Amino acid sequence: MRVFVTGASGFVGSAIVKELLQAGHQVLGLVRSDSTAAALAQTGADVHRGDITDHETVIAGATQCDAIIHTAFNHDFSRFKESSIEDHALILALGATQRPLIVTSAIGVLNYGRPVDENDTPPPSEKVARAATEEAARKVGAYIVRLPPTTHGEGDHGFVPIVINTAKAKGESAYIGDGANTWAAVHRLDAAVLYRLILEKQPEQKVFHAVDEVGVPFKEIAKTIGDGLGLPTVSKTGADAEAHFGWFMHFAGMSVVPSAELTKKMLGWMPKQRGILEDITASYF
Repeated sequence: MRVFVTGASGFVGSAIVKELLQAGHQVLGLVRSDSTAAALAQTGADVHRGDITDHETVIAGATQCDAIIHTAFNHDFSRFKESSIEDHALILALGATQRPLIVTSAIGVLNYGRPVDENDTPPPSEKVARAATEEAARKVGAYIVRLPPTTHGEGDHGFVPIVINTAKAKGESAYIGDGANTWAAVHRLDAAVLYRLILEKQPEQKVFHAVDEVGVPFKEIAKTIGDGLGLPTVSKTGADAEAHFGWFMHFAGMSVVPSAELTKKMLGWMPKQRGILEDITASYF
């Protein structure tokens, strides 16, 4: 198939491009800059220049292809609601092309304090902005891949690097309370395989969880980071925790326990890459 990939130079998107090419598919990747265009071209993919806010340009690329994988998202947390609204609009536009469409959501939209699976749905976007993605996806019948709080691997700019940089700045690695709250995790290369399997099999099931490790205690993540930096690992509560984590406090204390059993059963997806703690030690310092 010829596949249009948004965010083709991004952390997850670039892994998907590599996975698709290795499996014999053709890729047309959406990128914004000269440097990312050059890097994408070197992989063997075709380049389509544009920005996710320019729907006309994006659709011009999408309509050249047999299917669409949408991974691009503006992760500027200072305008997270606006980015979610923009994503909703773009998904509706992509869905109008009538191509098979796979979009990217987050396990964190299911932060219910209980185990969740692929059949759970997020609160309305008025309460959880990121849920706008799934609302649009359902309107156009798109597939949804929910990525866990830490999708890890080489080139990560997400949650783990934020925790690492905070520890560096504060001189200690911290967790909240007893640190028993858990993060789910998947390696980006395993996630890329999942996107490919959905593309190739196009099953009836519409929602998938890209989850390898279901519940890694945040205390263990903090300790692994502390050990890697040669810093003490400490518990923080209340105002001390807020002072340490700042705006990231919500995510540091998040505990989502997602199942991926339906995903694995439907697609035969079996993650093979190393886990988050081993990966932090091996590649994050």
